[in-house]
Amino acid sequence: MKKLLFITALILFGTVSNAQKTFFPTKKGTVLVYQSFDKKDKLTNTLRYTIKEVNTTNDGMDITYLCESKDAKDQLIFNDEITIQQKGDVLYMDMSNFVNKAMFKQNGEIPADLEITGNNMEIPNNPKAGDVLPDANVVMAMKIGFVNMKMSADVTNRKVESIEDVTVKAGTFKGYKFTSDVNSIAMGIKAKSSNISWYAKGIGVVKSESFDKNGILQSRMELVELIK
Repeated sequence: MKKLLFITALILFGTVSNAQKTFFPTKKGTVLVYQSFDKKDKLTNTLRYTIKEVNTTNDGMDITYLCESKDAKDQLIFNDEITIQQKGDVLYMDMSNFVNKAMFKQNGEIPADLEITGNNMEIPNNPKAGDVLPDANVVMAMKIGFVNMKMSADVTNRKVESIEDVTVKAGTFKGYKFTSDVNSIAMGIKAKSSNISWYAKGIGVVKSESFDKNGILQSRMELVELIK
């Protein structure tokens, strides 16, 4: 279900500001490479994010990324453009950006009747330990033959737990620890999971872990390369 619903667990959540160091880079051409592993610590895919455009607006800026996903055999399985917006002191990300549309391909094409709706995920520019953040959700609907398929995910209990050092392949960073719960439904089947992600200013997510309802690690992701 996670593969159907998400490209990654909250990979780009951060903030943008011209005046200070931010949660992820805003320089065109910057590349961030992540690797994801399953619960047996086996490589499942590699994600590469490249900043294509940075456009200043009246109250903030828009940042457009090219997202490329490759499987364990280095075969391209998905690519898409993702744009996030910073307005004032808050980052807004459309939750539809988390949907791996490639999972819905039919005859090599994404169906035109695939509908994705939801609200924006909000992240404050200057989070601190103890902050409680707004919920977010995404709903997907499409028709396969005579079957109407609907999937949804609600991200709740979003908090900034602490600030701590985190070490990954790309180095050791001062990380803001974000936690959340995910309640998802796919064709009537419900599932609960939780997520922990560490963000470093000027970089973005450096590490993420996903757990099932029993608190057992199901997958993890970490930053392995940063090219500025």
